[in-house]
Amino acid sequence: MAEPMAAADAPLLSTRDLARYFDASPPLLNRLLGAERRALKAVDGVSFEIARGATFSLVGESGCGKSTVARLVVGLYRPTRGTIEFDGEDLNGPRSEREMRRLRRRFQIIFQDPYASLNPRWRVRDIVAEPIRVHGLLRGGAAIRARVEELLMQVGLAGADGEKYPHEFSGGQRQRISIARALASAPEFLVADEPTSALDVSVQAQILNLMKELQQRLGLTYLFISHNLAVVHHVSERVGVMYLGRLVEVAAAGTLFRHPRHPYTRLLLETIPDLELDGRARVPVAGEVPSPIDPPTGCAFHPRCPFADARCRSERPELRPDGEALVACHAVEEGRMPRAEVRLSAGLD
Repeated sequence: MAEPMAAADAPLLSTRDLARYFDASPPLLNRLLGAERRALKAVDGVSFEIARGATFSLVGESGCGKSTVARLVVGLYRPTRGTIEFDGEDLNGPRSEREMRRLRRRFQIIFQDPYASLNPRWRVRDIVAEPIRVHGLLRGGAAIRARVEELLMQVGLAGADGEKYPHEFSGGQRQRISIARALASAPEFLVADEPTSALDVSVQAQILNLMKELQQRLGLTYLFISHNLAVVHHVSERVGVMYLGRLVEVAAAGTLFRHPRHPYTRLLLETIPDLELDGRARVPVAGEVPSPIDPPTGCAFHPRCPFADARCRSERPELRPDGEALVACHAVEEGRMPRAEVRLSAGLD
């Protein structure tokens, strides 16, 4: 067992070689006629750490596996291989139901769609109170009602809103209810899976500011999932860029946005609107994300990469240190790619 001082410095959550495969085999009759079983490699060997009180973001195009990572972390999926450690405990290790409930209470998830994630037949007071009752945190109706009112006011709603139903609220207000429900079990760690993508831009800013305020006030740690680089820049201390189930770059947010190493990271940054219209040349992200059922050999990004060579097409790169970042790219490792100096666009502010 680690000493108390070492435990305080240890990451709150870490993953090692995390993978999740889904069976994508043809129907049984086809397999009897000779078709092979096939696996969709949604996540294929992802490792990262999140420091206490920090926000680590995963970013990438749709289908890259970032939401699967979120569901693995909170236990909605079991990993095909790899480990997930929370505060030094293996989440997939053998333990009793009581021990698992004690551990699971310490982290919660905020889902993408505030319209689908709230039970339309329940009053808001019952939605927010459910984790309190499940985990037995308070006893007595009066104490639970008082706690629900406190949680609703904490996220910018009125205590009386607990008597209403979800359909009586806007999208932003529903997401505030989702956040209140997530906070009801007094967690230390929140997984936010695209929490603002279904909201208007003006409402997105309100929710992001609320999450940052709650983090500072309650000492929360976040795993933030998004495809929106402007949002990631606003909330993150560290960022992991995912492509086809694997991390291709991990760095501090400031480092990644000013000095992106991986070609895919650079191309993603080119998609941010240039509000300053400075006239600099911009290269759009070319091509489509390959199928995770039949990924390319070597580096999965090589069909879309302007720096790819024969080694890229045959040998898969691993994450290696490059300055202040970790990068999985042969071109970066061999010095075949010029170092990028990106001036942050107004589109990120």
